[in-house]
Amino acid sequence: MKAKAAVFMGARQPFDIREFEVTKAPAGYGRSTLIASGICGTDLHFYRGTLFVQPSTIIGHEFVGRLEDCDADEAASHGLKVGDNVIADIAVPCGECLLCQHGDDANCVNMQVTNGGSIEIAPYLYGGYAEVNYTPLTNLIKIPEALDPTMVAIFACPGPTAMHTFHLADLAGVTIDSKTVAVVQGLGPVGCYAVMYLKALGVKKIYAITAGSNDRREQLVRSLGADEVLNLSRMGKDAVTAYLQKENDGLGVDLCFEASGAPSAIPQGMNILRNRGVYLVPGQYSNSGGIEIQPQMITFKALQIIGSSQYSVSDVHAYLDFLCAHPELHATIRALADLYPVSEINQAFDDAESRNHIKTLLVRA
Repeated sequence: MKAKAAVFMGARQPFDIREFEVTKAPAGYGRSTLIASGICGTDLHFYRGTLFVQPSTIIGHEFVGRLEDCDADEAASHGLKVGDNVIADIAVPCGECLLCQHGDDANCVNMQVTNGGSIEIAPYLYGGYAEVNYTPLTNLIKIPEALDPTMVAIFACPGPTAMHTFHLADLAGVTIDSKTVAVVQGLGPVGCYAVMYLKALGVKKIYAITAGSNDRREQLVRSLGADEVLNLSRMGKDAVTAYLQKENDGLGVDLCFEASGAPSAIPQGMNILRNRGVYLVPGQYSNSGGIEIQPQMITFKALQIIGSSQYSVSDVHAYLDFLCAHPELHATIRALADLYPVSEINQAFDDAESRNHIKTLLVRA
C-alpha cells in the first residue's frame, strides 16, 4: 500500500508530491490514516523563510487521523485502541530542564519533535502533510467519540495554543470575567479561537481587530462572539486606537490578546490597554522584524505582558474538554474550514497566504 505526502522543498519552493510505502507501525508507535491536517501559521513562516526547517522533509503538526495499526497492549496502556480518532501532538519535552521540573513542559528548553524523522528511512511519514502518519503512542491523544474529528482538526493547534496562553494568565492571577472588556488582534485561527473562548467565559464586550478586507471572515468572527470588528484598513490605526481607549471611562480595555503576528500590533496593543491592563502575546511566532515601542508605558501603566509560544498535552485535553462542553459551537467551527486533498497542497498554500481562509485543512482524497 502507498500513501501520498507533500514534501517541503525549501522556502518559496513548490511542495513535491510523492508516494511512500506504508509499513507496519514500529514498536511504541501508532500508524494513523489522515482525516484532516491543518496548515498552521508556523508552516506559512517556514514557507516564507521567516522560520527555518531543513528540507527535504514532511512538515505539518496538526494531524488528526484514525489509529489503524499499533501494538494492542502498548496502545491500551495509553488509553488507545485501533479505530480511535486521535490528535498527533509533536512536542516531546525533556522532563529534566528547569521548566519541565517546575510544571511548564510547554516551554521545555530541550524540546524535541516527533515529525522530524527522515523521509529516506522507514516508516518515512512523521509529518502532518501526508495521508498516513506515524507518531509515538505517548503523543497520540484520543478524540472523544462525541466530537467530529474534522471539526476538532480546525483548532487542533490554535485551540491548545490559546488554552496555554490563558493558562499562563491564570497562573499570573489574571481574572477574566463578566466585567472584562477584551480585544483580540488578528482574525486567523488563534484569534478566532480566542474570541470564541472569551465569549464562553462571559466577557462583557469583545472587540476584534483586523487589517484585511474580508466580509465573510468578519461575519464568522461575529458569529463566534465578537461584539464589534474594527478594520484598520477602513478606519485607520489611530481611529481604532482612540475608539478603544474610550472604554472604562477613558482608561482603555482590560485585556488584549495578540494573534495577528504583525509586529506593528504590539505598540497599538500597549496603547489601548488601561492601567494594570493585561497583554497576552502568543502571536509573534517568527522573526518578522522589529518595531519601536515606548517602554515607559509598561512602567507608568503597570502593564502585565505575558508571552506564550508552545502548548502541552494538558492543553490539548483542555481544548477537547472545551469542545465537549460547548456543542452549540460545533456547526460554526466546522464552517471555518476549506478542504484540499494532499495532492493540492500548493494551491492550498497559495489560498492560505491570500488570507481569504480562516482555516485550511488537508484531507484524504
